[in-house]
Amino acid sequence: MGGAYKGSMAMAAQGLVNWWRRGTPGIMLHQISIREHSLMRRINGWRPPRWIRWWMLIATRCGDGWLWVAMGLAILAFGDERRWAAVAAAGVAAAAGIVLFKFLKHATGRTRPVAPHCWAKLLPPDRFSFPSGHSITAFAVALALGLFYPSLLLGLLFCAISVAVSRIMLGLHFLSDVIAGSAIGSLLGYAAFALFG
Repeated sequence: MGGAYKGSMAMAAQGLVNWWRRGTPGIMLHQISIREHSLMRRINGWRPPRWIRWWMLIATRCGDGWLWVAMGLAILAFGDERRWAAVAAAGVAAAAGIVLFKFLKHATGRTRPVAPHCWAKLLPPDRFSFPSGHSITAFAVALALGLFYPSLLLGLLFCAISVAVSRIMLGLHFLSDVIAGSAIGSLLGYAAFALFG
């Protein structure tokens, strides 16, 4: 019974994915994709000032997790009595985001932008693009921590937005990948705050 149930659930999930790709949502996504490829060609051909290039490179590397670990450690070291709940909320939101983006990337199968980039030579961690895992994690952690510590919220959101924009500027994600990732991360961060707050 358990194996048959899992098999039928997998078939239902695959049927939903196939409908999404071929049905009206799939056509709509195709039209968005055409516009996004055009946008990516323009962005990838733009050579911004050096300070913007450094900002984007640093933001994306910090978004690999270093910034969020450092923020969690700083809050544990200097936070008030809510620090454990805040870090637990951020950790749960980030972990849920990682599980969700790994599933969604494989379910949607959207490949990353392929236009040659004129100044960034970063290699993506995988071949799938939708949604942006960096954006999910950035907004999940930023909101979870920022809602516990409102005085930090503006700075945390600046960091999260920088990470999200860097993924587009470096040619690693389409705009819709980042918008979807930011929205998912925001929902996870708020839900984690509601759970632990």
